[in-house]
Amino acid sequence: MGFKTGDFPPVDPETFLRKPLFERTKALALHWVQFGFGSPKMIPATYVVKLLFLYVLAGVALVTATSGVGPFWDVAAWWHEPVVYQKLVLWTVLLEAIGVAGSWGPIAGKFKPMTGGILFWARPGTIRLRPWKRVPFTKGDRRNGFDVLLYLAFLATLLTAIVLPGVPDAALSAALPGNTSGLVRPELLIAPIVLYVLNGLRDKTVFLAARGEQYLPALVFFAFLPFVNMIIAAKLLICLVWIGAGVSKFGKHFTNVVPPMVSNSPCVPFKWLKRAHYRDFPNDIRPSKLASFMAHVGGTTVEIITPLVLLFSTNHWVTLAGVALMVVFHLFITSTFPLAVPLEWNILFGYLAIFLFLGFPASAGYGVGDMTPGWLAVVIAAALLFFPILGNLRPDLVSFLPSMRQYAGNWASALWAFAPGAEAKLNTLPHRPTKNQVDQLQEMGYPAEIAEITMQQTIAWRSMHSQGRGLFSVLAKNLPDLDARTVREAEFGCNSILGFNFGDGHLHGRDFVNAVQKRVGFAPGEWIVVWVESQAIHSKVQHYQVIDAALGVIERGHWTVADAVNEQPWLPNGPIPLTVTWTAHQAKTGSVLA
Repeated sequence: MGFKTGDFPPVDPETFLRKPLFERTKALALHWVQFGFGSPKMIPATYVVKLLFLYVLAGVALVTATSGVGPFWDVAAWWHEPVVYQKLVLWTVLLEAIGVAGSWGPIAGKFKPMTGGILFWARPGTIRLRPWKRVPFTKGDRRNGFDVLLYLAFLATLLTAIVLPGVPDAALSAALPGNTSGLVRPELLIAPIVLYVLNGLRDKTVFLAARGEQYLPALVFFAFLPFVNMIIAAKLLICLVWIGAGVSKFGKHFTNVVPPMVSNSPCVPFKWLKRAHYRDFPNDIRPSKLASFMAHVGGTTVEIITPLVLLFSTNHWVTLAGVALMVVFHLFITSTFPLAVPLEWNILFGYLAIFLFLGFPASAGYGVGDMTPGWLAVVIAAALLFFPILGNLRPDLVSFLPSMRQYAGNWASALWAFAPGAEAKLNTLPHRPTKNQVDQLQEMGYPAEIAEITMQQTIAWRSMHSQGRGLFSVLAKNLPDLDARTVREAEFGCNSILGFNFGDGHLHGRDFVNAVQKRVGFAPGEWIVVWVESQAIHSKVQHYQVIDAALGVIERGHWTVADAVNEQPWLPNGPIPLTVTWTAHQAKTGSVLA
């Protein structure tokens, strides 16, 4: 791999594309083991430059210059200032909401242009997806001028809260008598809170892109809690995020996430180390014992035990060790450049660990027991736990992000299968500011065959995860002409139509398919979607649907997760066992299965 040249799969493109789907999947999955996406080093370097200059330098410079805490290079003067903490959270929300933080750039499938977000959400006519149909005044799936106004107002109110100086606060002065920078004026946070909710009710994509499940509670704490309670509540919030992510890694999914993530990391230069995460490359690329250790000791254990230690520790050295561990944890994730590229989020959380637990330790009066009144801590914890508990029990009702299952491998996911030539119909979507990714690559100068193989690498990546084996099995069962079809990873395709995706299959479920179909008009059989819901925490199966864009849902069923994780990505033994529970044909004939 060079700076400008990547590690493309060693295949003859013309010959390769004529091979059966699962032969191609096998070749690309084996290539992924050692090279990941094979991107040239220029790609991660672009992300590093963006992270350092746009997020860190520009953000810190703006925040410190508007807070009266000294120059941005004097870190010792501002790292522990509460107003800086508040504004860095707001800065992160702003960049996420614009679309230049997570899910940005070529690693997320945005090639030309590299930004989604604002290009879609400030444009009337693009697709919007309401989260709940029963909410009044949210009917429809077309973004109108009112939606654009709500979105731009959200950005403007965030920026206003960032650039205006802090104001004195009595509770802050009582806790920190020497503080002169104050806090963000609480009144300035009311509008962003309201607009967070209104934007989310009109379009869940905007809410999820702005990471409302994590930052909206923080803004509420900033606006309504006195200083000491605000800090303690923020500790509860960050610990819930960590612990929720740790709990979500229970089960069989997450071990399958680690190997392809490590394989794609530009910071792991040794092929032998990447191969060590698989059982017996190239014969068996299921996760190895090393991958299991990394997943459940380096991941699950760290994310559950360390936050609990930080939350209750009153020993400086124990707290310091816990903070150091969480900072290293987030730096490691950053170094792997995961496909959703949540780099800013990881850098912020590393800083928050330092600010909250070293800057305001429990031993100094910022422990859970120091919240007043005491019952408030219980109420806040219960409120923060509501969606994670509901989402783990009923994943069909809650996105995996409010469920706190970020990057746990237990995702709602999908694959798209197009009849020959049918994919090009997506380029007729009105008001869409992008084209299909394969066409974006060709506009950048890639030959058609190279662009096609590049996009097929994403379905090979999906096959290396647990739900991928199930989705490919459903495709194989239902489409006898599968080898002649164009198969796409739905997360990437959704990204080019909605402007955002963070691995959430709820963004490209039936409502999304219906919205696209209304605008494009695929004929029956032209666009088939196989879609699967996340596994509920108490269940052993995942429930899938087969959707024909023109006909609606034509089959429902489930598979056992253990069967999926025990198979190779290219299904050498054929499709895993599937239990069909309903078909449209049976519904018409009256012989519906139970």
